Amino acid sequence: MRFFMYAALVALTLASCSKQGFLDQTQSTDLNEQVVFSDSAYTINFLSSMYADIGFATWPKRFGGGGLDACTDEAEGTGLGSINTFIQFATGTVNSNMITKDAWTTAYTNIRRANIMLKNVPGAKFGADIKVRAKAETRFLRAYYYFVLLEHYGGVPLMGDSVYRKEDIIPATRNTFEECVEYIVAECDAAAEDLPWMHIGENYGRVSKAACYGLKSRLLLYAASPLFNGGATVTDERLRSVVGYPDANSSRWERAEQAALQVMDGSGGQYALHVDNETEPGYGFYEVFQLRKNSEYLLARMQASNSDLEGIWNPPTFGVSSPGARPYLEMVNAFGMKNGMPIDDPASGYDPQQPYKDRDPRFANTITRDQSLVFHRDGLARRPVNIYVNKTDPNNVTSGQDAVYKGTPTGYYTYKMLNRDVAADWFNTYTPRCLPIIRYAEILLNYAEARNERLASPDQEVYQAVEAIRERAGLSPYQLRTGLSQAEMREIIRNERRKELAFEGHRFFDVRRWMIAEVVENSQLHGTEPVRTSSGIAYQTIDVRKRVFDQRMYLWPIPQSEVAKSTDLLQNPGY
Repeated sequence: MRFFMYAALVALTLASCSKQGFLDQTQSTDLNEQVVFSDSAYTINFLSSMYADIGFATWPKRFGGGGLDACTDEAEGTGLGSINTFIQFATGTVNSNMITKDAWTTAYTNIRRANIMLKNVPGAKFGADIKVRAKAETRFLRAYYYFVLLEHYGGVPLMGDSVYRKEDIIPATRNTFEECVEYIVAECDAAAEDLPWMHIGENYGRVSKAACYGLKSRLLLYAASPLFNGGATVTDERLRSVVGYPDANSSRWERAEQAALQVMDGSGGQYALHVDNETEPGYGFYEVFQLRKNSEYLLARMQASNSDLEGIWNPPTFGVSSPGARPYLEMVNAFGMKNGMPIDDPASGYDPQQPYKDRDPRFANTITRDQSLVFHRDGLARRPVNIYVNKTDPNNVTSGQDAVYKGTPTGYYTYKMLNRDVAADWFNTYTPRCLPIIRYAEILLNYAEARNERLASPDQEVYQAVEAIRERAGLSPYQLRTGLSQAEMREIIRNERRKELAFEGHRFFDVRRWMIAEVVENSQLHGTEPVRTSSGIAYQTIDVRKRVFDQRMYLWPIPQSEVAKSTDLLQNPGY
């Protein structure tokens, strides 16, 4: 098959390593292979070029007016005038001709880079210890990009260590799902052997042993989940073992559990939740995303000080010209009360007339609602966001630029990971944030889910993992009711994932691997219209979008331009 890999040596992305840390800035050049691998600095920079694309799949502007958040029931995308990937997922019109190719091309580009690197590492002009580390980092990055392919498409062609040229016959037959899983696991384990648990100094942010085991944890959790664990409906027998395991096997949950424990028990306490409930309840959940270095990030997309997310998720008058997706009411309602109860529990204390009072502290650090305080360049201070429609004078109904129907179709904006003291359009306010890819909170939730599914009912270890997340969130009390059934704990874990990992790219794949997308993404989704009248503010539920989901959308279609190049490359079911 003639992949895009026909190209000559890929353009190299050079990383500038400053005191702030590795991968602060990048630039491109057109050096050839011989020059690159005869110079130690160029060789290390070639390795860094593979880091530059990590996190691309979860970038909130991946498809223009939204990313994976707009492709699922988290949020409504913006800039709806053009046909793009998130519109296709929202309307059920996903097809192989128009779907973005980025997962396929970006992943295979970097897999080829990795193979070029591995071919040249033995002759590289630096010491043996750096060669060992460089080889291990490269093997992890190759495994990471294969995982991106696997979560999008299922089984894909494995290239081994080969570096194919234009004139070569490139393998096009898709490997089985199991073969891909085992390959990625083996690469993660091999890489981990030669890497420290955590890098320090200018190497902070490079791949560590924790990143290897963290990716392995996510991979094996996915592999044990219903979609891939014998759950896919396939009529073409040739695809049965490609899109998942053809048989269901509950023992796969135990393997996922053990993978999470490799991080939890193996790091010697170097990784843990970032907790601070003294400053304010749940402050640690806010602060962890503002820290370049912290105990929670196993893998992050390193970058220079920035205001990237403020420029995507804030309201229009707060310095945003190219917005991202806006949260649905369903996402908002997933956050319960600060007492740990869901809002639909009669004992929770939820008041629909004051819907934002006494909510889970993560709510205010994830969602901007009417009258939330957001940092603005005017006065360099936080000021209320006016999302309401003003009907105090029925003859003169008004609303501002940030209001529902104008700035946001849902009545909400995203606040996840935003800095409380950074304005998108003010040159001297930045945050040192790096974008999380794998963090310790996910590992705890991976462990809790896998162990809960393995056991007949949740034990103390499951409770402890989930309650650690709830305690850090600032819930009081954070403890769960004793005597929960497996099904009850399953719903709690899924809800905790939805809240804790919101807008980090997890929800899209979670609802698919759980095989609940045909319910949650095949329904009317809503927003809130805050209305100010002479008697106060009323909150009215509004329809935003009737989303449509077809079962074929559990997996992405392989781009038709790739399928057309070889009859050996089988398309996914339904496309």
